[in-house]
Amino acid sequence: MQKGIFITIEGQDGVGKSTQIEFIKNYFTNKNFDVVLLREPGSTDIGEKIRDILLDKNNKNMSHVTEMFLYAAARSQMVHEKIIPYLEQGKVIICDRYVDSSYAYQEYARNLGDCVRVVNEYATEGVMPDITILLLLDVLESKNRLNKFNKDTNSSLDRIELEGITFQQKVLDGYIAIADRYKDRIKRINASQTIEEVSLDIKDHLDKLLGVNHAL
Repeated sequence: MQKGIFITIEGQDGVGKSTQIEFIKNYFTNKNFDVVLLREPGSTDIGEKIRDILLDKNNKNMSHVTEMFLYAAARSQMVHEKIIPYLEQGKVIICDRYVDSSYAYQEYARNLGDCVRVVNEYATEGVMPDITILLLLDVLESKNRLNKFNKDTNSSLDRIELEGITFQQKVLDGYIAIADRYKDRIKRINASQTIEEVSLDIKDHLDKLLGVNHAL
C-alpha cells in the first residue's frame, strides 16, 4: 500500500465502541494489515495529559470554549505525531473518536456552533477518515449500559459521562445531524442489535471499503 486506511468509530458513551474496535482490528489483522489503535483524547504523551484534565470530574467549572480548545489541541498533536506518519507508512488506523465527537459534543450539545468546525480544520490539518462507523443507541439504554459497565469494573463516571440525559440526547441528535452532513463517510449502525449483528453490519461496510466482491 502507498497509503494507509483511516477508520474512526463514534457514538455516545455506552454504545459498545470498545467491543467493535476489537472486531475491526481482528478483521484487518486477519487480512495481514498492520493495524494501529488510537483513542481521543489521548494517544500521545501530550494528549494523555490533556485527557486527564478534560475527564477529571473535579473540573466541573471548565468553560465550553476551553473544552473545545483542549479537545482540538489533543487532536492536533495526535494528527501530527501519529496519524500522518502512520498513514504514510501504509498502516490501518482505528481511532476511538475523532473530529465528529467535537461536532456532536461541542458544536451541538454545547451549542458552540460553527466555530468548532473552524478550529478543527486547523487541528486535523485536513486529515479526515476514509470511513466512520457511527453506533447509534437510545440515550437511556446507553446510560444503563454505561452504568452496568462501571459497576462491573468498579469504575467511576468521568466529567463528560456525568452529564445528564438532556445533554446526552443533544449529543445523539448532534451525531444524527452530522451523519446527514457527511453521508458518504459516516455509516450508521443500530447499536441495539446483538454484538454479532453489529459486527456483521460493520463487516459489510469494511468489505465495501476494501472492494471485496461478494459474488466470489
